[in-house]
Amino acid sequence: MKRDLMSLHDLSSDEILHILDLTQKIKNDKTMGKAILKDQSIGLVFQKPSNRTRVSFEVGVTQLGGHCLYLGPDEINLGVRESTADVSKTLSRYLNGIVARTHTHQDIEDLCRYSSVPVINGLSDLYHPCQALTDLFSIKEKFEQIKGLTFAYIGDGNNVCHSLLIGCAKVGIHINVATPKGYEPDEDVIETAKTYAEQSGVSIDLSNSPEEAVGQADVIYTDVWVSMGQEKESEKRLADFDNFQINEKLMQLANNKHIFMHCLPAHRGQEVTAEVIDGPNSIVFDQAENRLHTQKAVLMFLFQTQETCQTE
Repeated sequence: MKRDLMSLHDLSSDEILHILDLTQKIKNDKTMGKAILKDQSIGLVFQKPSNRTRVSFEVGVTQLGGHCLYLGPDEINLGVRESTADVSKTLSRYLNGIVARTHTHQDIEDLCRYSSVPVINGLSDLYHPCQALTDLFSIKEKFEQIKGLTFAYIGDGNNVCHSLLIGCAKVGIHINVATPKGYEPDEDVIETAKTYAEQSGVSIDLSNSPEEAVGQADVIYTDVWVSMGQEKESEKRLADFDNFQINEKLMQLANNKHIFMHCLPAHRGQEVTAEVIDGPNSIVFDQAENRLHTQKAVLMFLFQTQETCQTE
């Protein structure tokens, strides 16, 4: 038996909260779990370049006693040089776990389907679960009690937005999403998130108004307007998102004790002004650091779960 992390659908609300608690313990004690991956190798199958995801996983695996092997697009081109199924079956014979950063979510699903070792979604076009877990931990770290908070996401209804919708709904955070018309989150993701929100007793509000979304919010979050692979759309996107910049005027509508979050990389002067991202309410570099601690917690959770299943 193995556990994968394709998306936050794979975790119950209690399991998410358990991972957040485990993250805090790991952050407080950097030596925690230092032998859990002893003599084990984790492969990073990356189809896209990365800063935080690659470095945090490589360092995290090392701190847990394991060995990390980076496999970039020049080494493995999923579905091109050979099928994703064959790649997954082959790597399962060499590795103890796989972290994948892919262009399509279908590649993540195929890796999970054919792998006999745990697979973690390090990013796909549909979800970014590791980022969302980090964000939930970062919020909990600042507010302690997260249930009942109001979260405002401003910008593109992308993979990060999708994971935050699922994550916030599962743990009891109200979430407001404001996007330009035509850039709304995936409808299926919205409907699923609403089901989770009903269970936890929180609201999901979707609009095309940043002002409406930010009003009295505790957390304000944004992401880049032009992601990797969207460069050809740059001119149109910059025009469409022109009124969605996070600036001091917009932040004045938020709760007085609000925090600002961004998953990085950031483009100052586009989706956020320097005054906000470098200001006293910004926790973006706490977020960046917390990728390391949270991903160690995810690894510990998945591998401890696997060990439990094997011994039962």
